[in-house]
Amino acid sequence: MPQYKDDDRGTWYCKFGYQDWTGQRRQKLKRGFSTKREAAAWEREFLEKQQGTPDMTFSSLYNLYLEDIKQRLKAGTVRGRKYRCDRNIIPYFGEKPINQILPADIRKWQNEMIQAGFKKTYLRALNEQLSIILNFAVKYYKLPSNPCRTAGTIGKARADRMEFWTLEEFQKFIQYVKKPEFQAAFTTLYYTGLRSGELLALTRNDIDFEAKTLTVSKTYDRVGGKDVITSPKTENSNRCVTISPFLVDSLSDYTSRIYGIQPGDRVFPFTRDRLARALRNACKESGIRKIRLHDIRHSHVSLLIDLGFTPMLIAERIGDTVDMVNNIYGHLYPNRHRDVADRLQQIVSK
Repeated sequence: MPQYKDDDRGTWYCKFGYQDWTGQRRQKLKRGFSTKREAAAWEREFLEKQQGTPDMTFSSLYNLYLEDIKQRLKAGTVRGRKYRCDRNIIPYFGEKPINQILPADIRKWQNEMIQAGFKKTYLRALNEQLSIILNFAVKYYKLPSNPCRTAGTIGKARADRMEFWTLEEFQKFIQYVKKPEFQAAFTTLYYTGLRSGELLALTRNDIDFEAKTLTVSKTYDRVGGKDVITSPKTENSNRCVTISPFLVDSLSDYTSRIYGIQPGDRVFPFTRDRLARALRNACKESGIRKIRLHDIRHSHVSLLIDLGFTPMLIAERIGDTVDMVNNIYGHLYPNRHRDVADRLQQIVSK
């Protein structure tokens, strides 16, 4: 395990080869150690984590898991998972060897999370995240079984009540949005069902004023203080959304006021946090109940359901699958069983 002196910086570094969990050979370089001993200790700890055994700590497993998903998932998704783990899972299980985590430990942790007063959907997300990490150990690091399976789950996959605005609520809300860029943004979200990241990634050439369409082909995120544009959430997310003449006029008026905008420039050049802050402020001033940015997407779907559109058409418009629309929004569709019985009665009575 060689360590080297960096004469230019006056510090030590380690450089070595290792085999990752997929069996591939890789090189690792780490600089900035004050002493040779610190460099050797860091290298030793790194290799122990890479070798991964059932008696490694949960923190070591978690670091291996993070390195894996960083190569496979979008930065925003990784950030969300890391946030949940760092706040609610690592403080409890971090220093415990994974082969000593028992179903009883899981149950005790679950009870603490329930007592913390989290929403039922967040409880389910936390429990699923813990189970995913332990499944990672079962699959790749010889953990005999996942104690989460025995402990069972907590929370709910879907909230008892979906939050969304009616058309009347949105129309009142938008009157209290002061700045033109936020007026255009919220109007576009409500009448298209775009995800906030899709909206913030729109460029001038994504808007076809003649064809009255928006092309959705990318999504926006903020990672490490930098704006990042990536491919959409799913394959279905790539789509062309037809928009109404009033929205065409609204976007045309708004973009015409953006000085020097180029075809590839973002139409809404601000962050999700700024948009969410504008949402909260207008809710407070208007007295309209506060919802999340993503709930505006739910509001659009609810509006389409009220107008009688089918799950297939809605799925195509919002970039989701029919199954997803039915699972998430199926309860919003009116119960038609009485209509079926009445129609059958009409047929028999002829």
